[in-house]
Amino acid sequence: MINLTRRIGAWGICLVQDLGRTGQFLLYALYSVIRRPGRPIHVLKQINFIGTKSLFVIILTAAFTGMVLGLQGYYTLTKFGSEGMLGTAVALSLIRELGPVLSALMVTGRAGSAITAEIGIMRISEQIDALETMALDPYKYLISPKFIAAMISMPLLCAIFDVVGIYGGWLVGVKLLGVNPGSYFSEMYRSVEWKDVYSGFVKSFSFGLIIAWIGCYKGYYAGHGAEGVSRATTESVVLTSVLILVWDYFLTSILL
Repeated sequence: MINLTRRIGAWGICLVQDLGRTGQFLLYALYSVIRRPGRPIHVLKQINFIGTKSLFVIILTAAFTGMVLGLQGYYTLTKFGSEGMLGTAVALSLIRELGPVLSALMVTGRAGSAITAEIGIMRISEQIDALETMALDPYKYLISPKFIAAMISMPLLCAIFDVVGIYGGWLVGVKLLGVNPGSYFSEMYRSVEWKDVYSGFVKSFSFGLIIAWIGCYKGYYAGHGAEGVSRATTESVVLTSVLILVWDYFLTSILL
């Protein structure tokens, strides 16, 4: 019992220390974004990596998500004789929830894992230590450009996801199932408000912050060797995905 209690206590202490270090990392990274954001060319390179190179997976996911929503929404609304509200159902589902969340999860799997692996390899190969030895701030050159790029790219990717998803729902609902195209867009126009669009952009902005935060943190404190980088990358993807879903709930309860 004494050994078990000692192990539980040690685990609790390590957990608290890790949480404190995570929060400290976020605060210093945000300070670097505000005071020392790095060169614009570095930010543009990260926007290209996080945003532009994620376009294909975002468009593909959005198209089939919208098509599934159009198909399922049609057969659900048919039971109530409300097929004309299909556009509203697809648009609100995408703009308020599925667009920000799914686009963030896709970027997490594609870019978030790569960010962790990149910084983790720099850590185990002592490149970060070399920057510190030369009196260069690693946060300015490595962390802050990724934070800025993620917070800029995610709302734009979310907007593209919403547009493509709505068009995918239109293809299935109007072209395949015969919903009136006028009612599809007119009901959408009357139902979607600025608050819905605003809440989606707020979510995607905060999701971009979470992706950059966890990805950079796990890579920055990666363990030694290939196994350490592999473990950090796995933990980064899992933790980021869970945090996105948890934070989505709290933001939804606030923004409703």
